[in-house]
Amino acid sequence: MNPAIPAPFDRFDLTGKVALVTGGSRGLGREMVLAFAQAGADVVITSRNLDACAALAREVTERTGRQALPYGCHVGHWDELDGLVDAAYERFGKVDVLVNNAGMSLLYDEPADVTEKMWDSVVNLNLKGPFRLTALVGARMAERDGGSIINVSSTGSIRPAPGILPYAAAKAGLNAITEGFAHAFGPNVRVNTLMAGPFFTDVSKAWDLDQVEQGLRRHALRRGGQPGEIVGAALFLAGDASSYTSGSILRADGGIP
Repeated sequence: MNPAIPAPFDRFDLTGKVALVTGGSRGLGREMVLAFAQAGADVVITSRNLDACAALAREVTERTGRQALPYGCHVGHWDELDGLVDAAYERFGKVDVLVNNAGMSLLYDEPADVTEKMWDSVVNLNLKGPFRLTALVGARMAERDGGSIINVSSTGSIRPAPGILPYAAAKAGLNAITEGFAHAFGPNVRVNTLMAGPFFTDVSKAWDLDQVEQGLRRHALRRGGQPGEIVGAALFLAGDASSYTSGSILRADGGIP
């Protein structure tokens, strides 16, 4: 039987849904948290900075009236993720949307300067944590009413510059497990990659802006993205608008060369 087709704007409505966003207290994560709440979802906001999560949770409730659970957690630490999932289900009874957004890269001059600790830190946060969290939440989604999982990747995974090799490798791995999990948890759980290009978030303060601007001239839109510009793609993947989209990569990158 074909699923009922909602009205066009209803396909972006998240009323009654619960969304869990890692790295949710700042940058792209913050924008997605606010957008999901404005679309009607209750939200779980997690990052290593519990105070920042709590501040955003208060803002969510004040601005939208939705419930928000702040939770301090290091996504790169495998043994902390069961507690995060349990807390979300204890508060809301379900998770309908999981966004694996937490991520980071580390600076180095030459590849030989990358230490094992640096490698492990980058891979753990960008790949190991999302794998474990997707396994935990996806299994519960599959047993119940389904859901949508969004893995936030980077164009670095397909354009791996020399200065981001551990990060690029981890994000390429995230692209790969997206497709695998889509098959593992289908048909009622959708798993997709949202591949972000250069967005001017607080992380961009560490960039060499002259070099970045030179590179952006080769992009189709000839500029970097503003954080709020991730929202349209995130809402598409979170809700019924993407009901026939799974195991895919959606690029929001300004048209990389």
